[in-house]
Amino acid sequence: MSRLPFELFLALRYLRPKRTFVSVITLVSVVGVMLGVAVLIIVISVMTGFDKQLQERLLRFDAHMKILRREADGSQGLMSGYGEVIEKLGQHPEVVGAAPFFLGKVMIETQPSEGSSRIDAPLFRGVDPKLESSVSDLMDDIIAGEADFEGRTLMVGVDLAQALGLRVGDHVAVYSPNALKQMKESQGAEIIPGDDYRIAGIFDAGMYDYNYNIVATSLENAQNLYGIDESVHGILVRLEDPMRVGWVRWDLQELLGEDYRIRTWMEEHSTILTALQVEKNMMFYILFFIMIVAAFGIMNSQITFVVQKTREIGMLKALGTRRFSIVILFLGQSFVVGLIGVGLGFGLGMVALAYRNEFLDFMNRTTGLELFPAATYQFTRLPAVIDPGDIGMICGSALVICVIAGAIPAWTAARLRPVQALRYE
Repeated sequence: MSRLPFELFLALRYLRPKRTFVSVITLVSVVGVMLGVAVLIIVISVMTGFDKQLQERLLRFDAHMKILRREADGSQGLMSGYGEVIEKLGQHPEVVGAAPFFLGKVMIETQPSEGSSRIDAPLFRGVDPKLESSVSDLMDDIIAGEADFEGRTLMVGVDLAQALGLRVGDHVAVYSPNALKQMKESQGAEIIPGDDYRIAGIFDAGMYDYNYNIVATSLENAQNLYGIDESVHGILVRLEDPMRVGWVRWDLQELLGEDYRIRTWMEEHSTILTALQVEKNMMFYILFFIMIVAAFGIMNSQITFVVQKTREIGMLKALGTRRFSIVILFLGQSFVVGLIGVGLGFGLGMVALAYRNEFLDFMNRTTGLELFPAATYQFTRLPAVIDPGDIGMICGSALVICVIAGAIPAWTAARLRPVQALRYE
């Protein structure tokens, strides 16, 4: 005698493979659930990988927080005496580093030995070389030259260097907004030369926006160029855990007072982070319909099975089987079909994620196309992060959908009257 419950024993017995139309529909349903689960696991894991790597690259070059001076009218002002603020920030156990910064627009003009010069207008980032390594990885991102901030030197991003044809050792003229304003007011009567800077290093932050739109120099150079004496635009702060910025923010706001405004990295990059999260959610909802279609296949096979087994159902009810047992029997069939599909889909998804880059390389060689261009996505390999929470939600929801799909056929079978069922031919 089987030790399985009566309902589950019959469900498994009826699911034995037979060369019938119902078996074919059941097999198709299992394949549909398998593909739905596998595709969802692959897509959501890749999207999570994109999100995580993007956050890592954002936080390598940018700080977790920015402390800004708040003027009486609510606008941002220059900050003087920032050393005292840094000392206060160091009192918080979550703060691991703090450094002053300057950030303003400038115009740079190349000075080639031959040909015409090129012009661009990146952001001029002034840093304190002694403290910068505690809040960002700029010093570690140098791929050519060195992080030399002595004298009038610049660190430029690799994309800006390529666009302007710059190499280590080249010289550029840097114009501040004040210099450009004076040139405009003079109406060409006086040509104000730009400050001469030497390219000391080229960095690669891993993000096109940083590599093209930011040049770094010493804080002293930035202050002299803008004429702001010893003031700075704010203080960059790095925390022990960047995901706790919300909690730490309130502590620091209470510590510093209302004269200062705090912006977190989530606020600074809210547009792109929100876009990724919305895209991830939309992909989940769209691809989830694959499993719903497979669930309709399960419902179809169960309805057909109820019609074929009407006499057997009538005999079971005539022998005293309760309605509840009939319902559990057919729900058990849906559960087993869903469990097999989900299990196979999970296995297929894990294998596909393990060999995703090998498959991508094969497709690139076969088609001759770069299906995942590094210049566009800023990643040389396809990222993926397997989140147990996401996997559990995908597999659990797929299984629930499969069980629900068997509810209507199960209820229909449970409502059959024994006399009418035994008369069925």
